[in-house]
Amino acid sequence: MVSTSRELYALYLTRFANAFGLVTLLTLLPTYIDLLDPQGFVLGMFATGLTLAQTGAVVPVSYLGDRFDKRLLLLGGLGLATAVYGLFPLVDSSWGFVFVRGLQGVAVTVASLLSLALVGQLARESERGTTIGTSNAWRFAAAIGGSLSAGLLYDQFGFDAVFGLLMCITGIAFLAVWRWVEPDETTSEGFAFADLAMNRRILTITSFRAQYAVAVVLVRTWVPIFAGVAAARGGLGFNAAINGATAVAIVLAAEKFTNMLAQPYMGGLSDRFGRARFVFAGGLCYGLVALVVPLTPAIGTALSLPATFPFLGTLTAAFLPLVALNALLGVADSLREPASMALFADEGTGTGVTSSFGVRALVWRPGSVLAPLAGGWLTTNVGMEWVFYLGAAAAFSGVIVFLGILTYQHGRAGLAQW
Repeated sequence: MVSTSRELYALYLTRFANAFGLVTLLTLLPTYIDLLDPQGFVLGMFATGLTLAQTGAVVPVSYLGDRFDKRLLLLGGLGLATAVYGLFPLVDSSWGFVFVRGLQGVAVTVASLLSLALVGQLARESERGTTIGTSNAWRFAAAIGGSLSAGLLYDQFGFDAVFGLLMCITGIAFLAVWRWVEPDETTSEGFAFADLAMNRRILTITSFRAQYAVAVVLVRTWVPIFAGVAAARGGLGFNAAINGATAVAIVLAAEKFTNMLAQPYMGGLSDRFGRARFVFAGGLCYGLVALVVPLTPAIGTALSLPATFPFLGTLTAAFLPLVALNALLGVADSLREPASMALFADEGTGTGVTSSFGVRALVWRPGSVLAPLAGGWLTTNVGMEWVFYLGAAAAFSGVIVFLGILTYQHGRAGLAQW
């Protein structure tokens, strides 16, 4: 009999491997675009192909995960991911890249949904937020490590070294799951996805999540754009510095680092004091911080902060405020994410936990597709600062609707009920 803690560590490693692969390919995407020179529709498919594959896989994986052995299906997803990373160095055409990227989308959807479902299922109800927050911390550690290692390995050794490392990490996760995770016998009959999609609590949390997706996708996407593009286009122009790409990477890493550190602790607090309060507080804080991001040049000037830094060169006085604010965005999101994920796990455990997380994944997709289109239009026609204002408005509208529904259902103490 394998201990639950060992099972959880195997699943944490799976989430690390999954995120490491996604971030590595995202980091190398500009390199593939330069090498393969896709045009028009095919260029769009370099990014959209992964999202389409992920979206198409959610419902089938949710059904199969609740109907059959999650462990066996997870092993299949990790095996597919290992094989896919072996195919990437062989890609020599744009459509070949789109096809293999689509296979990666299927593999990571299988691995992410099933590993998260097993984490939620194995966690004690009284510690579910802590456990999910810990698993998310491993994911953020992979995001930091993957983004930093991908460029370094490619510059020094080429694609073979990058994808060799990915195959090793994913293969180790496969072996850990095979050795330490017990077969899953908590199968359910019928189509749990449809039942859970109409679950009252899940409908309430998705009313928030659908809007919050717009906020997070806009802000996370446009923070590096704001940092990197020229001042004439509304940005801070860090890319013009000696090591501008490194400056932008530091800004991005700040959010992931604070999120990684805070998630287990915030998840534990949500276990003790109620999940709904943390979803509300996280969304509210995210919106407030997003509002301040365009003001970083004024903040830096008012505080007489330095504009030149060792190694990085001359940036602007907005650099330190932007790093600090992006770190605060990570803290704000750490309030919300483990509490929100634990709510989905609470509702799905025993009836269809994979489907519960499948609903969670699917409701994020419309915002993740439409938000960048809105951000592009605002940047071109109104001004980049309005991207952050729209992101803040989406966060605020999400928490207002969430609070309104809970108040309608439970009275003034609605936030304390979950």
